[in-house]
Amino acid sequence: MDINSLFLGAKSENDEIFSKELVKLFYDHAQWRKNFHPEDPDIISKSELSSNEYIKTTNKMETVLNELSSKLRAKMMPWHSPRYIGHMNSETLMPATLGYFAGMLYNGNNIAYEGAPATTVLEVEVGQDLCKLMGYEPEIGWGHLTPDGSTANYEAVWYMRNIKSIPLAIKEVVPELVKEKTQWELLNMSVDEIMDLLDKVPDKLDDIKKYSSRNDNTKVTMLGKLIVPETKHYSWLKAADILGIGLDNLITIEIDDKFRMNIDKLKEVIDNLVDKKIPILGVVSVVGTTEEGAVDYVDKVINLKDEYSQNGINFYYHIDAAYGGYGRAIFLDEDYKFIPYENLHDVYNKYNVFKNKDIDWPSKEVYNAYESMSKADSITVDPHKMGYIPYKAGGIVIKDKRMKNTISYFANYAFQKDTKIPDLLGAFILEGSKAGAAAAAVWTAHRIMDLNVSGYGQLIGASVEGAYNLYNKLQNRKEYIVNESIVEVHPLCKPDFNMVDYVFNIKGNTDLVKMNKLNFDFYKKSSYFTTSYINDLIVSHTEFDYSDYKDSPLEIIRRIGISKDQWDNVHKLVLIRSCTVTPYLNDPEVFKYYSEEFDKAIVSKFSEILKEN
Repeated sequence: MDINSLFLGAKSENDEIFSKELVKLFYDHAQWRKNFHPEDPDIISKSELSSNEYIKTTNKMETVLNELSSKLRAKMMPWHSPRYIGHMNSETLMPATLGYFAGMLYNGNNIAYEGAPATTVLEVEVGQDLCKLMGYEPEIGWGHLTPDGSTANYEAVWYMRNIKSIPLAIKEVVPELVKEKTQWELLNMSVDEIMDLLDKVPDKLDDIKKYSSRNDNTKVTMLGKLIVPETKHYSWLKAADILGIGLDNLITIEIDDKFRMNIDKLKEVIDNLVDKKIPILGVVSVVGTTEEGAVDYVDKVINLKDEYSQNGINFYYHIDAAYGGYGRAIFLDEDYKFIPYENLHDVYNKYNVFKNKDIDWPSKEVYNAYESMSKADSITVDPHKMGYIPYKAGGIVIKDKRMKNTISYFANYAFQKDTKIPDLLGAFILEGSKAGAAAAAVWTAHRIMDLNVSGYGQLIGASVEGAYNLYNKLQNRKEYIVNESIVEVHPLCKPDFNMVDYVFNIKGNTDLVKMNKLNFDFYKKSSYFTTSYINDLIVSHTEFDYSDYKDSPLEIIRRIGISKDQWDNVHKLVLIRSCTVTPYLNDPEVFKYYSEEFDKAIVSKFSEILKEN
């Protein structure tokens, strides 16, 4: 597969094929309108088409659209170019964009099948695709698209909360099912056990839900703690707020020097909660953190989960893989089997996944984490990130589709329980109206590129290799001569995925406040603070604050030559952050060109900064 044939291109190299397909899709839609009851008369008459008012109105529309185009071209980020290495935004797949356009013309609302029969079926198929990607059995698991990863995370907490409260509700409605269990045992049942209980009394489901956390907020307060890593996305705070868990019941776990959740600290917290007879609502790991691209030790959390389960302690386990989820494709063969670690690079060579055959990725820790994802209860995965799909297209998959019944709502005008249709999407999701165009976009991309090493694996590989090219460049470059000063560059750590964080410092400077200002000034000259379209290098930034990161930044701070006393006084580190999502920087010649351009831009920007300061 030639992935370059699937993008419009940094210089619109594929504009002919794109425009050809765009026009074709439009004319297909226009003909579709004409062919629906062709005996019906035209509503807009030929005389109206030539009237002064008609011409005046269409002229006004043309003027406004020209103005819109001008505003977009002047202000939007040029994420299509390899010069943009900022946020999780890059080229979108040409077939996905065309698919979105086609779906948008039909304006389907996937909340109810009757509003969008075609795109609802497409979304059901996409959900099955995502189950396969995550190692869930499509017949047993279930998935759907969300507007974004945040909404998917809200749904995960919704599942956690409702499922955890079901045993307490069963005790109220059919107590004979749980008569031998204590309150502590009811609060420590596994998801499988709870679903099996519900299967025994399907006619009592609605009554049971009435006694769950859905109607009784006092139950929410006793369901336990939600455990997340310090590298959590901010949506987890919002989820605890919105779903009544409360921020006081959110526990954050320290991270290690690779910015992964510290498993020893996690075990320590769980042991402490168990000793105090405080249940655990759920545990969350991150695969692709938003600030470092780090991949948590999923396999070790699974081992912990199994260990505690043997002692009667169970909790819901969710993986927030909004950013890194599609990365699992690079580990799957054409039969969707997980490739043995020792065979990985032979397979990568077969499919030309990496141009540099000696690339040192993935680490065994990253491999083990991706392999174990299939054992989580649910996973967030965003097509509009590493799926290269236009916004909005987030997603969530659950391991056991029976879980849907614990959060379901039905509305007679939109989705009825006894309706014989492919799927009642709207009955089992958090959002209301949802764009069928998003489903069309994701479906189109998935049908062109398989979610394994032969398809998306090549695209993920291009992005990861681009990140490693950037990391190795910065690691080897070490410094820039700017006027009479030396500006050092220090990468944070070897990437787990495709994000590179780094820090600039004036050689000899030991003042953390000054270094933070230097990096923020660089960011200001390389972001939306400037006129982006004429900027020659665009990055993003992040800040490691003690309240979120504790002492994890100490390793890089000491490596730079700044004392712990400085850290203790400031407790904040400003870093430059580059999500290397662009699919082009894996090519040696392309990278060589842009690498030299980056160097020129860095020297130029710091020259201005040093003069100004």
